[in-house]
Parts: sequence; C-alpha cells; structure tokens
Amino acid sequence: MTVLEAHGLVKRYGQVIAMDGADFSLEAGEVLAVVGDNGAGKSTLIKALSGAVIPDAGQILVDGAPVRFHGPLDARRYGIETVYQDLALAPALDVATNLFLGRERRRGGPLRLLRTLDARGMRQAAARILGELGVDIRSMTQPVETLSGGQRQAVAVARAAAFGTRVVIMDEPTAALGVAESAKVLELIDRIRQRGLPVVLISHNMPHVFEIADRIHVHRLGRRVAEASPATHTMNQVVGLLTGALAMTEDGEITEVDHAVQAGLDP
Repeated sequence: MTVLEAHGLVKRYGQVIAMDGADFSLEAGEVLAVVGDNGAGKSTLIKALSGAVIPDAGQILVDGAPVRFHGPLDARRYGIETVYQDLALAPALDVATNLFLGRERRRGGPLRLLRTLDARGMRQAAARILGELGVDIRSMTQPVETLSGGQRQAVAVARAAAFGTRVVIMDEPTAALGVAESAKVLELIDRIRQRGLPVVLISHNMPHVFEIADRIHVHRLGRRVAEASPATHTMNQVVGLLTGALAMTEDGEITEVDHAVQAGLDP
C-alpha cells in the first residue's frame, strides 16, 4: 500500500529549477532512502512532502487521496512528522518538555485559561515512549543540553515517532554522530519500522543506506532518476546513478551513459 506519493512536482526559484517533474512513492512499513548529490533537489522534494515548501505544480497524495499542504502544520495533521538536521530542540528545557514541545498536555480545570501543564503526566509518557523505542536516557527531567549528540537525535526521532501516525521523515540523522551513536540511531529507525511506521531517510552515508533501507530513491537534476534496492543493486551502481555515470532503463537494467552522445557530440 502506498502511503505517501507525489507526481510531477515542480518548484522554481527565479531561473533556478529545484524540482523538475519530481515523482515519489513510499510504501507502508518500509524504510525508503532518498539519495542524491548536493544540489540535486532532494531537500526541496522533502520540504514539499513535509509542507515546508509549496510546489508550483504537481500533486501530492496521502493514502491515495490528493492533498495540498500550506505549511508544516498541514502535513502534521496528516500524520507526517519530520526530523531536520538542526533537530529543533530547546537545549535548556528537559527531555519530557522537548518531547511534547508544541503539544503540551494540560490538567483539567474549570476554565480553559486556568489549566496548568501536566508535567508529571508528560514525564511518565516520555519515559514510556523512549522505553518502547529502546532509548536509554537517565531522567526525563534532564536538560537536553546535557545529553550526547546521539541522545539528542534520539529525543527528536522519538518525538516524531510518537506523533507521526503515517510517515516519519529524517534528514541526515547520523551526519554529526560517531560510529557507536550512528549505530544506535539506525537501530532506532529499525524499531520504528517494526512498529509499522514507514520512514523516509535522507542520507549521504551509503553504508548506512545499504544497512537500513528497503528501497532507494535516487534523485538527480530535480527529479527521481531511479529506484534501486540494496538486495539487487550494489553501492557502486547507486553512486553511478546519482552522479549520472550510469542510468536505469524502464525495465530496471543499469547501463553506462555515453556523455558524448548525450551532449550531441561525436563519440
């Protein structure tokens, strides 16, 4: 079942075409890696799918129904959560507060204006959410600024997994982490997949992509140029596809690109 898809997305910034008829599809329960060179337009594609960018043309569908996002809150209402590279955490606030940032729980009261924050309930829920995902953090009252890089990433990912009912999108989740902490984040992604929630992983790290992804979306020059699988394609083939040295035919065969012929020159 296709959970999230896009057809023919176009986005222009003046003379620059960031998306040029981009297509996308995400199946239920899979980890889909989106790979592409710098400037390929993959960030613009992801921002369109998460509501941060409004395409000039094209269509986005959730569970087969056309939708139009006017901002990230619209995407959230459809159960699409995104973890950006900057994590969007408040370092001085504690773990539980960060997990419920913007979605604070309040105690019942006679008047809505007099309702107080349910700090205890949020701490208990935060401990349960992190525990279910196997995230080891000593205390829910611990300020985020005291956590390691991997723990901070885990808090941001756990927040997305807790509130994302359809899709979790992760932008370079292991980019600033060491080997051990990167491995823990990959384990966290696998746990989210095991819960049936599909994950979109944007990454430049090919070993990580081949370790965790079920399918690979290759983005180049503003559009999807291939869909590969770690089970049937090699890392070198995927790198060749994203650099343009290789191309994929309609029947899935990978061929070398003759750049002389492509440019209209004599070979």
